[in-house]
Amino acid sequence: MLVATLLSDPARAGLEAALVEALRDAWGGGAARWLNPGIAAEFDLAAAPANRWQVWTELQARGIDLAVQPAEGRRKRMLLADMDSTMIAQECIDELADLAGFGPEVAAITARAMNGELEFEPALRARVALFRGMDAGIIEQVLAERITYTPGGRELVATMKAHGAHTALVSGGFTAFTERVAAELGFDEHRANLLEIEAGRLAGTVVEPILGRQAKIDALEAISARLGITPAEVIAVGDGANDLGMLARAGAGVALHAKPVVAAQCELRVNHGDLTALLYLQGYSVQDFAR
Repeated sequence: MLVATLLSDPARAGLEAALVEALRDAWGGGAARWLNPGIAAEFDLAAAPANRWQVWTELQARGIDLAVQPAEGRRKRMLLADMDSTMIAQECIDELADLAGFGPEVAAITARAMNGELEFEPALRARVALFRGMDAGIIEQVLAERITYTPGGRELVATMKAHGAHTALVSGGFTAFTERVAAELGFDEHRANLLEIEAGRLAGTVVEPILGRQAKIDALEAISARLGITPAEVIAVGDGANDLGMLARAGAGVALHAKPVVAAQCELRVNHGDLTALLYLQGYSVQDFAR
C-alpha cells in the first residue's frame, strides 16, 4: 500500500479540497484524510500512478508539493537534519564572509559546492583559509545578527521527540553554530566541523578530518546503530550535494527547498512547504504537533 501526500506552504494554505478529490478520483485512491485543512492531505493508493511525475510538475506550478511513498513504516524513529539552508535560512560561512567583506567570493564557492560542482572538503578548506587572522568574535556577531530559523523546525523536532524519536543535527558547517542551533531547536545531539582558533583569532583551518558527504552517511550509520534501529527508520533532510549520501541511505530522504541537481535525485521533494512537511509526510496531523 502506498500513500500520496499533498502539501501547501502553511503561510498561504492553498491546498483546495477540490484538487485533492480530483487527484484521488483520477488515481483511484482511498478516502482523503486532511492532516491540516488547506495545508496537508493524504490518501491511500494501491500502486504508483504512471503519470506521477507529470502530475508533480503540474502541481509545482500551482505551489503544491506531492509525494508518493510506501505507507508502512513511514513514521520514523530518528531525524537526521542538515543545518545550513535547512534548519536555518542561511549558509553560516557565507554570513561570516559577508561581515568580513568578501561575501561574493565565498558565496560563489558555496553555491558551486552545494550544486556538486566542487568537492566539498577542498572547497571548505579554501573558504576557511580566507578567514585567517580574523577576530573570532565575528562568530558571535553572526549568531546574534544574522541567523534565522526555518519555519516549522521547532514543531518538527519537538513532535518527533514527543513521539519517542531521536534527533540529530549533522552539518558540514561549524560546531560554533550547530551548538547554538541544536540547543535552540531542542536537538538531542549535533555534529559539525571545528574551526581552529588561536589567541582569539581564526586560524584559517578546520580540525581534520572534515565532516562532509561521507561523514554524514557515517553519522547516520553510527547513531542509528547506537540507538538499535536501522537506517530505514531514519528520516533525513537536506538541500545540498553533500547531503545526497545520507538522503539516499535514510528510509526517507527529503530534499527541502533543494538545489535542482539535488532534488532530481530524491523521491521526496518539498519545494513549497516548510519543515512541518516532514511531519505530514510521516502521517502526523496538526493535532499531533508538540508546541
